[in-house]
Amino acid sequence: MNSEAIDALIGRHPDLKTARVQLEAMQPGAYCLHRSWGFGRINSYDEVQEKLVIDFEQGPKRTMDPIFCISKLELLSYDHILARQRTESEHIQGLITKRPVELIIEILRVAPNQCHRALELERILKLLLGEALFKKWWARTKRQLVKDPHISTPDKKLGTYVLRKAPVTPEEEILETFRGITTAKEKIQLAAQLLQLAESVEAIEKDLPYIFDTLTHCIQKTSNLTEAERLYGIWVRNDLGRHLHKDVERIDPTSASLIKKNERNLSELATQLPKTHQSRFLDLLIRVYPDDKKTVILQQLSESSGRYINECIYCLTALGYYEEIAASLKKWLYDQTLSPALLLWIIKNRRSKKFERLIRDLMNPRLLNALFTAIDNATLQHESVRKTPLGEYLLDAPQLVNDLLADADTETASDLAQTLLLNQGFGNLEKKSLLARFIKKFPSIKNLLSGQASHLKQAVFFVSQTSFDRRKKQYEELVKVKIPENQQAILRAREQGDLRENAEYKMAKEEEQTLLAVKSALEQEFARVRITDFRDASKTTVGIGSIVKVIQPATQKTHIFSILGAWDSDPARNIIAYITPLGKRLSGKKVGDTVTTTLDGDEAEWHIEAIYRLHDLLEELRTNDPENATKFAAPATINPQDILLVQQL
Repeated sequence: MNSEAIDALIGRHPDLKTARVQLEAMQPGAYCLHRSWGFGRINSYDEVQEKLVIDFEQGPKRTMDPIFCISKLELLSYDHILARQRTESEHIQGLITKRPVELIIEILRVAPNQCHRALELERILKLLLGEALFKKWWARTKRQLVKDPHISTPDKKLGTYVLRKAPVTPEEEILETFRGITTAKEKIQLAAQLLQLAESVEAIEKDLPYIFDTLTHCIQKTSNLTEAERLYGIWVRNDLGRHLHKDVERIDPTSASLIKKNERNLSELATQLPKTHQSRFLDLLIRVYPDDKKTVILQQLSESSGRYINECIYCLTALGYYEEIAASLKKWLYDQTLSPALLLWIIKNRRSKKFERLIRDLMNPRLLNALFTAIDNATLQHESVRKTPLGEYLLDAPQLVNDLLADADTETASDLAQTLLLNQGFGNLEKKSLLARFIKKFPSIKNLLSGQASHLKQAVFFVSQTSFDRRKKQYEELVKVKIPENQQAILRAREQGDLRENAEYKMAKEEEQTLLAVKSALEQEFARVRITDFRDASKTTVGIGSIVKVIQPATQKTHIFSILGAWDSDPARNIIAYITPLGKRLSGKKVGDTVTTTLDGDEAEWHIEAIYRLHDLLEELRTNDPENATKFAAPATINPQDILLVQQL
């Protein structure tokens, strides 16, 4: 645009005075970026239409109103890296492939104040490199940037990259920060960075005594460190101390003394450590518990999650306890004590050559039942509409159900299919998808399930007030918070225009469908639900609201179950819903009766030793302990084992 055209435009729109610099930059040959149309170059200004003519690389030539371009078009200077990619392609490609740090310096040199926030720098690089190349290239380049004296790199993902006026080594920069901060946690992190950065200890040798003494004081005197942070600090201090020839095992606190102090919470401590140090944590446990290392690390495995599961298994395997791992996993499955994290690890690694011997004997219907129970339990406890990791994996692994049902009989498969129908962790379409996998192997289930599903659509089911309130709260959050937020997201996405290429709009509309489907499902459930306080339970037969003491003749193990409402299931506290397979088997039975369940191809017998009414026990507890009566107000929150223990006392 020439001066006359700009003056005429501002004359008609006086509020554009502040945008004059942008308008003056809209000259033929200038490079630009548009959110939807990508990279372009201004061809000319059509004075008749009063519009810019722009050539876009990914589409046809377009005419655009200069006023619209002020907010929608990003104008690039001729020395911008994206413009130079067009004018100096060989030079820029050489920087990309051979001198990536120089490329970042070139980008920062022409940036405002010679700095870019991480997100802006990454946006430019994605446009320069393309999405496919960017991720690996940037991960490799960031490691080089940390060591370059010309660039200050951010500690956090959302920080700023700055081109320094004078070169400073990373060690000098970290040491300067170390001296200036006061928090113990940050000092520990910076000292760890120094150890990682220094190509040789000589680079920080003169400062080692100061750093070591400072860390020792922080670890001993600072009270606001978590135990995991303190242990990590001890390790950093020890690594520094060994370069100073210190006997670190004599400096309090030692890593061993901290483990002894926290031996009841070792798994929690491990998960709070940096993931790269979890194997070091296990090595420490071996040193602290040389005679009980197998028991201690197996306990860690039973309570672990994420990467720590692999670390525990690798550690036990290295110690020669392969068979012990397999036996423990099998026992935990039989006892129904496998954690959701371990269940996920098992099904993800079921075809791994490395772990095939560990998992082979676990691939049976009992594992599928454990998966359904964990998914149902997680959905009820977290009151969330989002899928659980277990549920998502089960849906995305079409062969998994077939593998787990390989040795099942029709009765076992039928019980599991009915358990699936009642599971709160899957929507109706997801249940149909999973049931199709059952029917593929057991066609006879189709008629049974079609009748059962039809019955369930109309049947009334009973729940406790506690579980009803929990589900109601989930519904209210959906209606009052999540759906309105989604509607606002749709409106914001609409304002961006061009709905055909608007990813935000598509995502918001998909989320809308999911939220409305969940809302509809909850409303259908509320139409069929009936709340009970369990006071109608029989004294002589098992029903909703009964506490049942059973013994397994084969193992002589005693179990105490509370039979409660459809939404009250909590296997960890021995609470089972009356609509579960075991709940149904026990219902209507009397003291002295024996019921049988089939799972994993094996029959398990449950002999009924005693039946109690939960309502009667709670009434007695409230009478005998009036000061704590409110503790016994919600039956669904009480552990049946605890009630009977109180009765015995």
